[in-house]
Amino acid sequence: MTLFLSPTSDLAVQKTAEELRQWGQSRQGLGVALVYGPVSAEDRLYHSKCPVAQRSVTALAEALEEIGARWRVLNPCEPDFIMDLVGYDVALSNLHGPYGEDGRLQGLLDYLRVPYCGSGVGASAVAADKILCKRVMLTLGVPTPGWQVWTGGPTPWNGRPVMVKPPFGGSSVGMSLVRDPADFPGALADAAGDEGAAVLVEEYVSGTPLTVGLLELPGRSVIVLPPLATEAIEAEFYDADTKLDVDSSGTVTVRAAELVPDVLDKITSIVRTLWDGIGLHGSARIDFILTEGGEPYVLEVNSTPGMSRDSNFAVGAAMVGLTHTDVVLAMLHEALARPPYDVPLTTPVFASTTPTREAAVSP
Repeated sequence: MTLFLSPTSDLAVQKTAEELRQWGQSRQGLGVALVYGPVSAEDRLYHSKCPVAQRSVTALAEALEEIGARWRVLNPCEPDFIMDLVGYDVALSNLHGPYGEDGRLQGLLDYLRVPYCGSGVGASAVAADKILCKRVMLTLGVPTPGWQVWTGGPTPWNGRPVMVKPPFGGSSVGMSLVRDPADFPGALADAAGDEGAAVLVEEYVSGTPLTVGLLELPGRSVIVLPPLATEAIEAEFYDADTKLDVDSSGTVTVRAAELVPDVLDKITSIVRTLWDGIGLHGSARIDFILTEGGEPYVLEVNSTPGMSRDSNFAVGAAMVGLTHTDVVLAMLHEALARPPYDVPLTTPVFASTTPTREAAVSP
């Protein structure tokens, strides 16, 4: 059973943070594969537009240096990626979207017997698929805006604004707020992409965007970080450009959410339900919209939160006294303390095939 700690559990968090730091001292030289590369549309966007200093991978690398780990960035787009993975004690993924956050990387790591930070195959797959996650929310009794799935054909319009979302990916890539029926078909086409994927059409609920982080600590306890309120100053919603904020123009504000006790209790209960109901591990971030009447609705679940120094997750952690490095230590500890997924399969053995190929084409 998961033990959830509230943001006011100061002594417990401080004690755990000190235990983590001592644990880190005993793990000098720990081999960490920092998995990062331009795989999904979301990752390609960050790779091309986000300055190096603002990237999560930069902050994670700095934390691993501080910990004293033996680490290296491994790019899944490189041919030796899998062979290199097996040479490390644990994998820390900074991939988002398809192939990194949706269970496929996690399944590969399970097969390779490489421990990894964060949720397993099932929870990752559910959280990454916005449509599937909506269905799970309904079974768990979690409040979420009304929605329907578009798979082609007629485009019904009920006259009210909607959010049109691709089923996979984050950072609001491919997402549109549609108010005019004339814009609806184009938004659906953009979200479906070249693959013609199913599209989530969600009722637009106005209110204050909130985000709540959760971090697993030693002893199977999970700290629920303080809810943060985000406000896009120059955009209609928290879109991709606003999240990138490439020129640091401050087009979004992030602050501690001022919530009355009963609303805070509702939100805390919801995130606990989702953590246990989906089977999340390590860390997660859950995004809400809070109406003017104080009703919270869940928008999505992120099983691999952004981890830049200024990310919402890092800001929330700092509010309970956890440094960015403390968070990384907690993620590594959880990965290595989790019982391994082990079945009687042959341990993979890799050997370079380059000499054989060269010999085959030699005169």
